[in-house]
Amino acid sequence: MLIACWSVKGGSGTTVVSVSLALVLARSHPGGVLVADLAGDVPAALGVADPRDPGLTAWLAAGPSVPADALARLELDAGAGVSLLPRGTGPLSGGERVEVLAGLLAGDPRPVVADCGVLDADAPALAVAGAATQSLLITRACYLGLRRAATAPVRPSGVVLVSEAGRALGRDDVETVVGAPVRAEVAVDPAVARAVDAGMLASRLPRALDRALRPVVVARAA
Repeated sequence: MLIACWSVKGGSGTTVVSVSLALVLARSHPGGVLVADLAGDVPAALGVADPRDPGLTAWLAAGPSVPADALARLELDAGAGVSLLPRGTGPLSGGERVEVLAGLLAGDPRPVVADCGVLDADAPALAVAGAATQSLLITRACYLGLRRAATAPVRPSGVVLVSEAGRALGRDDVETVVGAPVRAEVAVDPAVARAVDAGMLASRLPRALDRALRPVVVARAA
C-alpha cells in the first residue's frame, strides 16, 4: 500500500504530513511502515541524522546494474516503527528506473508513505505519485497554490488541507478547484512546529495532528 504525499507549492507542510502519517500508521502495523524520502527533509522531521549517501539518488542513478533488493539495504531504522529510505545527494533521475522504484514501493508488504515534495510535469517523483494507492495533495487554502493545483500534472485521490485562520477560501473551495475530497484537515499549530524544531515529532506527535490524520488511515483501510 503506497501513499504519496505531494504539493504544488513549497511551504505547504508536505514533509511534516508525510512523517506524521507514517507515525500514525506505524501504531497499528506491527511490521512497521516505510517512508521514502524523495524531497530530502524527512530525516530532519524525524529527528534523526541525515545519512546523505548512499540514498535513493544513487540507487536511481546506478541503473539496472544494481539489483532491486539493493534498495532494502539503504533502509535506516528511524524508530517508532518507521524505516527510512533516505533521498541522498544529487538530483533524482527519472526514466525507467524511477518507474521500477514506484513499482517496488507499491508492492512492499508494509504501508509505504512517499514524500514526493513539490511536483511539476518534469519531477521524477511524479511516477511514484502516479503509482500510489492514495495520492494526497497537501495544500493550504491559498489562492496562488490552488491556481497551480487546478493544473497539477497528476490528479490526487484526496487532499490534506492545512487550514489557517483568516483565509478567505475554505474546504469547499479546495474540493471544487482540485476535484478531490478533503481527507483530512490539519490546523496550523505551534505545537507541531515546536515538535519538529526540537526533533521530537516521532516521540511526541501532537494529539491534534494524530487525530486530524486518522481519517486518512481509515480511508486507506477501506
